[in-house]
Amino acid sequence: MRTATVTADGDQIRWVELPGEEPARVYVHGLGATSPAYFTAAAVHPLLAGRRSLLIDLLGHGISDRPTGFDYTLESHADALAEALASAGVTGAELIAHSMGGSVAVVLAARHPHLVSRLVLVDANLDPLPRVPGAGGSSGIAAYSEQEFLEGGWKEVRDRAGSHWWSTMRLAGREALHRSATHLVRATVPTMRELLLTLPIPRTYLLPEADGPLPGADALTEAGVSVVPVPDCGHNIMLDNPQAFARATAAALAA
Repeated sequence: MRTATVTADGDQIRWVELPGEEPARVYVHGLGATSPAYFTAAAVHPLLAGRRSLLIDLLGHGISDRPTGFDYTLESHADALAEALASAGVTGAELIAHSMGGSVAVVLAARHPHLVSRLVLVDANLDPLPRVPGAGGSSGIAAYSEQEFLEGGWKEVRDRAGSHWWSTMRLAGREALHRSATHLVRATVPTMRELLLTLPIPRTYLLPEADGPLPGADALTEAGVSVVPVPDCGHNIMLDNPQAFARATAAALAA
Protein backbone atom coordinates (compact mmCIF):
# COMPACT_ATOMS: atom_id res chain seq x y z
CA MET A 1 0.00 0.00 0.00
CA ARG A 2 1.27 3.47 -0.92
CA THR A 3 0.32 6.79 0.68
CA ALA A 4 0.52 10.51 -0.03
CA THR A 5 -0.36 13.50 2.13
CA VAL A 6 -2.80 15.62 0.13
CA THR A 7 -4.10 18.36 2.45
CA ALA A 8 -2.59 20.98 4.73
CA ASP A 9 -4.09 19.07 7.67
CA GLY A 10 -2.07 15.97 6.80
CA ASP A 11 -4.87 13.86 5.35
CA GLN A 12 -3.64 10.95 3.27
CA ILE A 13 -4.79 9.25 0.10
CA ARG A 14 -3.80 5.59 -0.19
CA TRP A 15 -3.62 3.19 -3.08
CA VAL A 16 -2.58 -0.28 -4.14
CA GLU A 17 0.10 -0.18 -6.84
CA LEU A 18 0.96 -2.85 -9.38
CA PRO A 19 4.39 -2.57 -11.04
CA GLY A 20 4.79 -2.33 -14.78
CA GLU A 21 5.64 -0.13 -17.70
CA GLU A 22 4.96 3.58 -17.97
CA PRO A 23 2.87 5.59 -18.57
CA ALA A 24 0.93 4.70 -15.48
CA ARG A 25 -2.71 3.75 -15.44
CA VAL A 26 -4.83 5.17 -12.63
CA TYR A 27 -8.09 3.48 -11.65
CA VAL A 28 -10.65 5.65 -9.83
CA HIS A 29 -13.78 4.29 -8.13
CA GLY A 30 -17.28 5.72 -7.82
CA LEU A 31 -19.31 7.03 -4.89
CA GLY A 32 -19.14 4.73 -1.87
CA ALA A 33 -16.76 2.36 -3.59
CA THR A 34 -13.04 1.54 -3.46
CA SER A 35 -10.69 0.96 -6.39
CA PRO A 36 -8.93 -2.24 -5.23
CA ALA A 37 -12.30 -4.02 -4.89
CA TYR A 38 -13.72 -2.73 -8.16
CA PHE A 39 -10.68 -2.75 -10.44
CA THR A 40 -8.11 -5.36 -9.39
CA ALA A 41 -9.46 -8.02 -11.73
CA ALA A 42 -9.42 -5.55 -14.63
CA ALA A 43 -5.92 -4.29 -13.91
CA VAL A 44 -4.46 -7.81 -13.99
CA HIS A 45 -6.55 -9.04 -16.93
CA PRO A 46 -4.29 -10.29 -19.76
CA LEU A 47 -5.55 -7.52 -22.05
CA LEU A 48 -4.63 -4.81 -19.53
CA ALA A 49 -1.80 -6.22 -17.41
CA GLY A 50 1.83 -5.13 -17.58
CA ARG A 51 1.37 -1.43 -17.01
CA ARG A 52 2.16 0.40 -13.78
CA SER A 53 -1.28 0.64 -12.20
CA LEU A 54 -2.49 2.71 -9.26
CA LEU A 55 -5.79 1.53 -7.76
CA ILE A 56 -6.44 4.67 -5.79
CA ASP A 57 -9.07 5.57 -3.19
CA LEU A 58 -10.37 9.13 -3.08
CA LEU A 59 -10.41 10.98 0.22
CA GLY A 60 -13.26 9.81 2.40
CA HIS A 61 -13.40 6.38 0.76
CA GLY A 62 -11.88 2.94 1.15
CA ILE A 63 -8.40 2.87 2.67
CA SER A 64 -7.85 6.63 2.40
CA ASP A 65 -8.41 9.04 5.28
CA ARG A 66 -11.92 10.32 6.01
CA PRO A 67 -11.48 13.93 7.16
CA THR A 68 -14.63 15.64 8.41
CA GLY A 69 -13.27 19.11 7.59
CA PHE A 70 -12.84 18.44 3.85
CA ASP A 71 -15.59 19.79 1.57
CA TYR A 72 -15.59 16.87 -0.94
CA THR A 73 -16.44 18.96 -3.99
CA LEU A 74 -15.48 17.41 -7.31
CA GLU A 75 -12.81 20.10 -7.65
CA SER A 76 -11.37 19.31 -4.20
CA HIS A 77 -11.40 15.59 -4.94
CA ALA A 78 -9.55 16.30 -8.19
CA ASP A 79 -6.98 18.53 -6.53
CA ALA A 80 -6.33 15.97 -3.76
CA LEU A 81 -5.95 13.26 -6.39
CA ALA A 82 -3.51 15.51 -8.25
CA GLU A 83 -1.42 15.83 -5.09
CA ALA A 84 -1.32 12.05 -4.71
CA LEU A 85 -0.31 11.50 -8.34
CA ALA A 86 2.40 14.14 -8.11
CA SER A 87 3.71 12.49 -4.95
CA ALA A 88 3.80 9.17 -6.83
CA GLY A 89 5.74 10.73 -9.71
CA VAL A 90 2.89 10.20 -12.14
CA THR A 91 2.48 12.36 -15.24
CA GLY A 92 0.56 11.72 -18.44
CA ALA A 93 -1.47 8.92 -16.88
CA GLU A 94 -4.22 6.93 -18.51
CA LEU A 95 -7.27 7.24 -16.23
CA ILE A 96 -9.93 4.53 -16.06
CA ALA A 97 -12.65 5.98 -13.89
CA HIS A 98 -16.11 4.77 -12.87
CA SER A 99 -19.26 6.76 -12.08
CA MET A 100 -18.38 9.64 -9.71
CA GLY A 101 -14.72 8.79 -10.26
CA GLY A 102 -15.25 9.61 -13.92
CA SER A 103 -16.56 13.04 -12.94
CA VAL A 104 -13.48 13.59 -10.80
CA ALA A 105 -11.25 12.38 -13.65
CA VAL A 106 -12.76 14.90 -16.08
CA VAL A 107 -12.19 17.72 -13.59
CA LEU A 108 -8.65 16.47 -12.95
CA ALA A 109 -7.86 16.50 -16.67
CA ALA A 110 -9.22 20.04 -16.99
CA ARG A 111 -7.44 21.45 -13.90
CA HIS A 112 -4.20 19.45 -14.10
CA PRO A 113 -3.73 18.58 -17.77
CA HIS A 114 -0.12 17.44 -17.40
CA LEU A 115 -1.28 14.54 -15.24
CA VAL A 116 -3.70 12.97 -17.74
CA SER A 117 -3.00 11.71 -21.26
CA ARG A 118 -6.16 9.68 -21.86
CA LEU A 119 -9.57 9.08 -20.28
CA VAL A 120 -11.72 5.97 -20.19
CA LEU A 121 -14.95 6.94 -18.42
CA VAL A 122 -17.08 4.06 -17.15
CA ASP A 123 -20.76 5.10 -17.01
CA ALA A 124 -19.63 8.39 -15.49
CA ASN A 125 -21.80 11.26 -14.29
CA LEU A 126 -21.60 14.16 -16.75
CA ASP A 127 -24.60 16.33 -15.82
CA PRO A 128 -26.43 17.70 -12.77
CA LEU A 129 -28.97 15.31 -11.27
CA PRO A 130 -32.19 15.83 -9.32
CA ARG A 131 -32.36 15.10 -5.60
CA VAL A 132 -34.93 12.34 -5.20
CA PRO A 133 -35.96 11.20 -1.71
CA GLY A 134 -35.94 7.43 -1.47
CA ALA A 135 -33.95 6.96 -4.67
CA GLY A 136 -30.76 4.96 -4.91
CA GLY A 137 -27.34 6.42 -5.57
CA SER A 138 -26.26 10.01 -5.24
CA SER A 139 -29.75 11.44 -5.91
CA GLY A 140 -31.16 9.69 -2.87
CA ILE A 141 -28.23 10.49 -0.58
CA ALA A 142 -28.23 14.18 -1.55
CA ALA A 143 -31.97 14.43 -0.82
CA TYR A 144 -31.08 14.43 2.90
CA SER A 145 -29.57 17.41 4.63
CA GLU A 146 -26.19 16.54 6.09
CA GLN A 147 -27.64 16.53 9.61
CA GLU A 148 -30.49 14.24 8.55
CA PHE A 149 -28.05 11.87 6.89
CA LEU A 150 -25.71 11.72 9.87
CA GLU A 151 -28.55 11.31 12.38
CA GLY A 152 -30.02 8.25 10.70
CA GLY A 153 -30.57 8.80 7.02
CA TRP A 154 -27.45 6.75 6.35
CA LYS A 155 -29.25 3.70 7.76
CA GLU A 156 -32.04 4.12 5.20
CA VAL A 157 -29.42 4.43 2.46
CA ARG A 158 -27.72 1.29 3.78
CA ASP A 159 -30.96 -0.64 3.57
CA ARG A 160 -31.65 0.56 0.02
CA ALA A 161 -28.09 0.01 -1.18
CA GLY A 162 -28.04 -3.73 -0.67
CA SER A 163 -25.20 -5.84 0.64
CA HIS A 164 -22.91 -5.54 -2.40
CA TRP A 165 -22.65 -1.75 -2.48
CA TRP A 166 -22.84 -1.45 1.29
CA SER A 167 -19.80 -3.72 1.62
CA THR A 168 -17.67 -0.82 0.34
CA MET A 169 -19.96 2.10 1.18
CA ARG A 170 -19.59 1.31 4.89
CA LEU A 171 -15.87 2.12 4.55
CA ALA A 172 -16.64 5.69 3.50
CA GLY A 173 -16.91 8.51 6.03
CA ARG A 174 -20.52 9.56 6.43
CA GLU A 175 -19.71 13.24 5.93
CA ALA A 176 -17.64 12.25 2.90
CA LEU A 177 -20.45 10.18 1.43
CA HIS A 178 -23.08 12.88 1.84
CA ARG A 179 -20.94 15.79 0.68
CA SER A 180 -19.57 13.85 -2.28
CA ALA A 181 -23.10 12.92 -3.37
CA THR A 182 -24.34 16.45 -2.88
CA HIS A 183 -21.61 17.96 -5.02
CA LEU A 184 -21.95 15.21 -7.61
CA VAL A 185 -25.64 15.95 -8.22
CA ARG A 186 -24.91 19.68 -8.19
CA ALA A 187 -22.13 19.14 -10.74
CA THR A 188 -19.46 21.63 -11.74
CA VAL A 189 -19.57 24.95 -13.58
CA PRO A 190 -18.99 24.37 -16.49
CA THR A 191 -20.53 20.91 -16.21
CA MET A 192 -18.43 17.78 -16.51
CA ARG A 193 -19.97 17.21 -19.95
CA GLU A 194 -18.92 20.66 -21.09
CA LEU A 195 -15.40 20.12 -19.77
CA LEU A 196 -15.19 16.71 -21.45
CA LEU A 197 -16.16 18.18 -24.81
CA THR A 198 -13.19 20.54 -24.77
CA LEU A 199 -10.43 18.24 -23.52
CA PRO A 200 -7.70 17.78 -26.16
CA ILE A 201 -6.90 14.15 -25.26
CA PRO A 202 -8.28 10.75 -26.37
CA ARG A 203 -11.55 10.12 -24.53
CA THR A 204 -13.80 7.07 -24.40
CA TYR A 205 -17.13 6.69 -22.64
CA LEU A 206 -18.30 3.15 -21.79
CA LEU A 207 -21.95 2.59 -20.93
CA PRO A 208 -24.23 -0.42 -20.46
CA GLU A 209 -25.77 -1.36 -23.79
CA ALA A 210 -29.09 -2.03 -22.05
CA ASP A 211 -29.37 1.63 -21.04
CA GLY A 212 -29.98 2.60 -24.65
CA PRO A 213 -28.45 5.60 -26.41
CA LEU A 214 -26.40 7.92 -24.21
CA PRO A 215 -28.04 11.36 -23.98
CA GLY A 216 -25.96 13.84 -25.94
CA ALA A 217 -23.94 11.10 -27.63
CA ASP A 218 -23.93 12.87 -30.99
CA ALA A 219 -22.27 15.97 -29.55
CA LEU A 220 -19.73 13.84 -27.71
CA THR A 221 -18.90 11.89 -30.86
CA GLU A 222 -18.60 15.09 -32.87
CA ALA A 223 -16.12 16.37 -30.26
CA GLY A 224 -14.02 13.22 -30.63
CA VAL A 225 -15.30 11.22 -27.66
CA SER A 226 -15.73 7.54 -28.52
CA VAL A 227 -19.02 6.27 -27.05
CA VAL A 228 -18.96 2.48 -26.61
CA PRO A 229 -21.94 0.39 -25.43
CA VAL A 230 -20.93 -2.73 -23.46
CA PRO A 231 -23.30 -5.74 -23.52
CA ASP A 232 -24.65 -7.82 -20.65
CA CYS A 233 -23.94 -5.45 -17.78
CA GLY A 234 -25.36 -2.83 -15.48
CA HIS A 235 -23.75 0.26 -13.98
CA ASN A 236 -20.80 -1.70 -12.56
CA ILE A 237 -19.54 -2.74 -15.98
CA MET A 238 -16.15 -4.00 -14.79
CA LEU A 239 -17.80 -6.35 -12.29
CA ASP A 240 -20.83 -7.42 -14.33
CA ASN A 241 -18.97 -8.34 -17.53
CA PRO A 242 -15.21 -8.35 -16.86
CA GLN A 243 -14.24 -9.80 -20.23
CA ALA A 244 -16.22 -7.28 -22.26
CA PHE A 245 -14.97 -4.48 -20.03
CA ALA A 246 -11.35 -5.52 -20.55
CA ARG A 247 -11.84 -5.72 -24.32
CA ALA A 248 -13.49 -2.32 -24.53
CA THR A 249 -10.94 -0.67 -22.24
CA ALA A 250 -7.95 -2.21 -24.02
CA ALA A 251 -9.35 -1.02 -27.35
CA ALA A 252 -9.89 2.48 -25.96
CA LEU A 253 -6.34 2.66 -24.61
CA ALA A 254 -4.87 1.46 -27.90
CA ALA A 255 -6.84 3.82 -30.13
